[in-house]
Amino acid sequence: MLLSIEKLVYGGDGIARITASPDGRSMAVFVPFVLPGERVEAEIRQEKPGFARGSVSHLVEASPDRVEAQCPYFRQCGGCHYQHIPYDRQLKFKAEILRETLQRIAKIELKSEIRLHASPPWNYRNRTRLQVRRVPEFPPQNGRTGRSGDPGFALGYFRLNSHEFLAVHECPISSPLINRSMARLLELRGLNYPAGVEEIELFADATDEQLLAWAFCGRESEPVDLLRWAKAIERELPEVCGVTLFPSRRSSVRRFSSRQSHARQSHARQSSVPRGQEGDQDNILVDARPLAQSGSNSLRYRTSNHEYQVSTGAFFQVNRYLVDELISVVTGNASGDSALDLYAGGGLFSAALAKNFHHILAVEASETSYADLLQNVPANVKAVGARVEEYLMSDHLKKRLMQSKPDLVVLDPPRSGVGKEAINTLLQSGAPRVRYVSCDPATLARDIAPLVTSGYRIEEAHLFDLFPQTFHIEAVMLLAR
Repeated sequence: MLLSIEKLVYGGDGIARITASPDGRSMAVFVPFVLPGERVEAEIRQEKPGFARGSVSHLVEASPDRVEAQCPYFRQCGGCHYQHIPYDRQLKFKAEILRETLQRIAKIELKSEIRLHASPPWNYRNRTRLQVRRVPEFPPQNGRTGRSGDPGFALGYFRLNSHEFLAVHECPISSPLINRSMARLLELRGLNYPAGVEEIELFADATDEQLLAWAFCGRESEPVDLLRWAKAIERELPEVCGVTLFPSRRSSVRRFSSRQSHARQSHARQSSVPRGQEGDQDNILVDARPLAQSGSNSLRYRTSNHEYQVSTGAFFQVNRYLVDELISVVTGNASGDSALDLYAGGGLFSAALAKNFHHILAVEASETSYADLLQNVPANVKAVGARVEEYLMSDHLKKRLMQSKPDLVVLDPPRSGVGKEAINTLLQSGAPRVRYVSCDPATLARDIAPLVTSGYRIEEAHLFDLFPQTFHIEAVMLLAR
């Protein structure tokens, strides 16, 4: 089927339209790894009422902007979507998608330009999650079994649109230290890793000199074997300051999702690249009790003006280059008596706001991030461990809002956004300024629509490219009334 690509849409695909019925009605076809203006031969992989999904079988007419991908796993791995697009064009397309989404869903026409905050396009991630497998087709080089005696150790991600394992040796969007650690683990054949280990996650500090590691393990894992493995990792990879082993995320989802279904979701935010690194349930699961732990269970992450404790599995911004710039935009030029920091995480914004506000209320649902929040903020910040949606409806907060309205509200929700009831409560609070940090343009548009209708105006619109080479968009809206 010959298709002409019209534009890129959120999710990484290009869209084309075909005539699907005798009455002339068109059907949208979504195709990945294309550029606007390209003509492609495509195969339909999935068809549903009103739209279909396809894949390129032959590139008939390429865009002059098309470039060669730098990663050998591009189009196989589910993590990156835009490596065939020059970086400056990636930014342009993301800005267009954000603007169009606000107009289509919220009927908001931005009156000013979207301010773009570019990142170095490679080696920007301070965190990666790797699948761990015994894979027969990954024998040691030269036929040697290596120190572990395990000829099938492999690290990898999930393939595009699947949960099929893809073995990798590197990840060009992850930090140099993470890549060196991956290479070392592969060289050591996994250090005779215990049966049941399913995933390992690596988190690097701001200088890319120290790592915190944690892994998820099945029920068959013996704590004594896990502890031995953790100590072996610390011994052979001296940059690793600690290793924590948790129950499998799959079993933990069933145990914890009903109790904390709206706890902070780290990859739903940061998400989410490569596929399988950052899932919707991350910080729910690290609230689980560990099976074993060696060394430190946290590291210190220094920004220009503050040092944060980040515990094993806790949420922290993934792009190691734009943290300071993000804090500056969200908290800059704001001062007053009181502020609300909702979905506060470990206090990234609260710590900065504390310098210019007398009283700050910081609300966070994840037990792990809440513990970090308590350590990271000064005395004029009151940390509350609760679901934001529930706390906003609480009698305690309603009474507080009746006594005095906050001068500023900061919102940094997961992909699912804030929701109608919470937005209504915020409207009732009468806060003159709201700053919304979003990782999903659709829920951003849904949430700010009633704010704009009620008299708030968008003073500034920012796009932080926290995730180059992917379709993900981090937007910051500064609203006032």
